[in-house]
Amino acid sequence: QARLVESGGRLVQPGESLRLECVASGYNFRQYGMSWFRQAPGKEREPLAHISRAGGGTSYEDSVRGRFRISRDNVKNTLYLQLNALRPEDTAVYYCAAANNGSPPFTQGDITIWGQGTQVTVSS
Repeated sequence: QARLVESGGRLVQPGESLRLECVASGYNFRQYGMSWFRQAPGKEREPLAHISRAGGGTSYEDSVRGRFRISRDNVKNTLYLQLNALRPEDTAVYYCAAANNGSPPFTQGDITIWGQGTQVTVSS
């Protein structure tokens, strides 16, 4: 059974950094493009960052470009999201997702596997 499990979310202060991890199991991780999405309270889930199967291609949404960095380790079957210069408006549940498309960016329609999410709260 394909599964994605996120971790690393916690309460941080504005300006701090955080690294999220997503461990994949039950499917061939390196054959899927990967993405991070987030959903803030009362808002729709939005895409953040995407990475190609081998990790050579990345794409970022305007809201996080320059602050967040996506990467993957195909040996460890793990996806990462480095979050820097965090702001209160970054507070959300962060989801990793696997896309059945090799070329980023990916839409929600490309996603075939979702993680359960990890909560990031940015507050002083």
